[in-house]
Amino acid sequence: MQTRSEFYYTVQYADDRLLVPFVSTWVFLGRKLDPEDVDEMLYFQDVDSFQDGVCYGAPDNKDARIHVYRDDEIKFFFEFEKAIEELMKCSLRRRKGSDQRLPNSFHEKPV
Repeated sequence: MQTRSEFYYTVQYADDRLLVPFVSTWVFLGRKLDPEDVDEMLYFQDVDSFQDGVCYGAPDNKDARIHVYRDDEIKFFFEFEKAIEELMKCSLRRRKGSDQRLPNSFHEKPV
């Protein structure tokens, strides 16, 4: 992750079997933006507030969702093509387990 204002996608899963993905879009803001950062921290902003013109560090950025991570904490952030690959892996897992019903809610146990 090098380019500011580049879009990245998180692919996370709502279940332990990694069959129910949820995807979010984030904008990479940069590294070590806070002078008090000890580690090389990476800053991301939600795409909605970014497109609305809300800027990190501005006094009126209360509507922005800013996430800060170390390099070793961003395993679920992907460039577009890699996010698609991750979703394809999910699709293959779903096909492989097609004899098992997918959970309809987070509280329902697979059959």
